Amino acid sequence: MDRVIGVFDQALRTVLGVHGGRRPSPAAEAAEAALTPDERSHAAALMRVNHAGEVCAQALYQGQALTAREPRNRAALESAALEERDHLAWCAQRIAELGGSTSALDPFWYAGAFAAGMAAGALGDRWSLAFLAETEHQVEAHLAGHLARLPWADRKTRAVVAAMRAEEATHRESAVALGAAELPEPVKHCMRAMAKVMTTVAHRV
Repeated sequence: MDRVIGVFDQALRTVLGVHGGRRPSPAAEAAEAALTPDERSHAAALMRVNHAGEVCAQALYQGQALTAREPRNRAALESAALEERDHLAWCAQRIAELGGSTSALDPFWYAGAFAAGMAAGALGDRWSLAFLAETEHQVEAHLAGHLARLPWADRKTRAVVAAMRAEEATHRESAVALGAAELPEPVKHCMRAMAKVMTTVAHRV
C-alpha cells in the first residue's frame, strides 16, 4: 500500500509540474546565447517534446517498478526513475528560460505510459526490461536528432539534451545487463509509431 501511495504522489507531482530534481541542470554552467525569437521558439518546442517524453518515462518506470518480480530489478527501475526525474526538472527549467510551455496533454501522456509500464511488467521482468531497453534505444536516437536540429549557439539547451542522452544510454545498458529479452520487430515498429504520434503532437500542444 505504501508503494501505491508513493506512485500516486509522484504521478500528481509529475502531471502538475512539481518537479524536484536532485542535481543541478547541465545548462547551469553554459552561457545564454543571443537567440532569435524563431530560434527560441524552436528550441522551446523541442524541449516540450523532451519534457513530455520524461513525463512518459516517470510513468513507465513507476508502472514497471510496481509490477517487478525481482527486488534487484525493482531497485534498478526506481534508481533510473530518480535520474529521469532530474531530466524532467531540467527540461521544465529550460522551457521556462526559453519562454515556452510544457505540453497541455501531460496527464494523457502519463496515463498512457503508466498503463504500458504495468502491461509490460505483467509479462514478467525479462519482457518488461526488454520494453525498457527498446524505449531507451529509441529515446537515444530521438535526442540525437534534437542535437542536430537545435541552434548551434544554444549551448544551454544542447548541454541538457546531451546529458540526458548519455544517461538514457546507461539505462538501456542496465536493462540489458539485468537480462532483458529481445523484442520482436513488429513490437519495435509499433513502439516507434506510437512515439512518433506523441512527439508530433507534443511539439505543437
